[in-house]
Formats: sequence, structure tokens, C-alpha cells
Amino acid sequence: MESIKAAELLAALAQPHRLEIYRYLVQAGEAGLAVGQISEHFNLSGATLSFHLKNLKQAQLINCLRQGRSLIYSANYPVMNSLLDYLTDNCCGGKTCPISLDSSINKEQHMTEGLYNILFLCTGNSARSIMAESLMRRWGRGRFNAHSAGSHPAGEVNPRAIELLKRFNFSTEGLRSKSWEEFAQPDSPHLDFVVTVCDNAAGEVCPVWPGQPLTSHWGAPDPAAARGTEVEKMMAFREAFRILDTRIKIFTALRIDGLERLRLKEKMDSIGKTMPTADEKDEKDE
Repeated sequence: MESIKAAELLAALAQPHRLEIYRYLVQAGEAGLAVGQISEHFNLSGATLSFHLKNLKQAQLINCLRQGRSLIYSANYPVMNSLLDYLTDNCCGGKTCPISLDSSINKEQHMTEGLYNILFLCTGNSARSIMAESLMRRWGRGRFNAHSAGSHPAGEVNPRAIELLKRFNFSTEGLRSKSWEEFAQPDSPHLDFVVTVCDNAAGEVCPVWPGQPLTSHWGAPDPAAARGTEVEKMMAFREAFRILDTRIKIFTALRIDGLERLRLKEKMDSIGKTMPTADEKDEKDE
């Protein structure tokens, strides 16, 4: 990156509202946010918000995609990475550096009996996030403490999710539908990762977690919304299970401690687009 381009990016961020909007989009992940969600969060007028988003887009700090009648804005992570690389290039001339350029997960912050804390988040916390919690308990055993919650919890776990987990011999002990507010208390576990599993393609609005955990979006169709016969409804649950099972297995295979934070973010977002192979589907159908 050239100095002129770096100065342009920094100038675009040199305004309090614009900087906070950008940080909010960075936290939201690759799925991005609709204009209405951004406006509601910051309580800005349409004209003011449009002005700031236009400036960020012109600087190439954010992307804009139209989905139906909505405009979805998301952070341009490659540009952000390039700016960070420019600012830290050859820091201290290769000598011992007084600052830490390793932005991987802070080990002292996340360690709870040697485990990472991960929260699977959706709206109702009755099916997908519940299955993800149970899956992570098995595949992340010894490395992850798995949790799940909802922004508007249904209050009970979908019985089909419980039936499916038991069918594949996954633990259902302690699974319950609960509010994400339980994880926003002073004595709540420190969260290292927050993964949303809502289906943006179906118009679901995923909750956005505030704070500093590494966030990613692993959207999957809502099986509870499936219509048809009992067999067809159960097939929808099996498909959601397969998708989450595939992604969680890939994630738990990563050497997290060896990855710089932004690189880990990129890998998590890539995992969120991964779908089961035909072989994986056949294996679960046996």
C-alpha cells in the first residue's frame, strides 16, 4: 500500500461517527448489516448515515450489496488488513519491539481451565444454536467450552433437535433455550468466539454481539420453519445438523494459538460458507 492510499483511509476514519460505524461493521462480520440496523444502533438521521457510509465506501473501507430492497454494508477486510500491514511494516527495524504485533487470541484472557469459550447465537435458541452447542461439546472437547443463546429465546428447545441429537448419540444434558443477556453479565464467562447461525438468505436478522470476541457468521436454514410432512420436517433438521457438523469439525481442527487474529477471522468466515460433501451426507444418512 502506498502512503497516499493509507492517508486516504485514515482520513476517512478521522471522524468519530464514521469510525464507530466502521468498527461496528468490522464486528458484524462478513455477512454485514442492513442500513436500518446500522441506523437503529447509532440513532442517526438517514441523511447523516448516508453521508458517512458514502465516505467509507468511497475510501473502499466498506462494501455495499443490494439484497432485494435492502442495502447491506460490510467491512472490506482485505483493505483493512493492507492498512494494518502498512502501519506495522518493519516495526522497530527488526529489533526487540515494545509493542505486541501478535494480535492472536490473548491466552491469559481466554483461558478457563485451558479452554476457549464459544457462543453460538441466533434468534430463538431452540434448534440450530442448540445443535451447534452439542456438536461443539463433542468435537471441541478439551479445547472449547460451548454455549448457545438467543436474542429472543423461544423458551424451550425444539423437540426435533433433541430427537436428532439423541439419534446420533450426542449429549442433550443441560441444553435449554436462554437469552444472550446471560452472557453479558459481569460474572459471565469471557467469550473468545461468537458465531451466529441465522439464515440471512431467508431474511432473518442476526443479532450482533457487542465487545471484542472474534465473531463470524455460519448461516444455516432454519429447520423449525420447514413445512410439509413429519419426514420432510425432520429432513430439514438433519440438513442443518450436517451443515453445522461439517463447519465445527473444520474449526476445531485449526491451530488457533498459531494464527494471527485477522487471519483466524478470515478462516472462520470461510468455514461459514462450507457445505457438507456428498460423502458426509451419506455418512449421516446411514
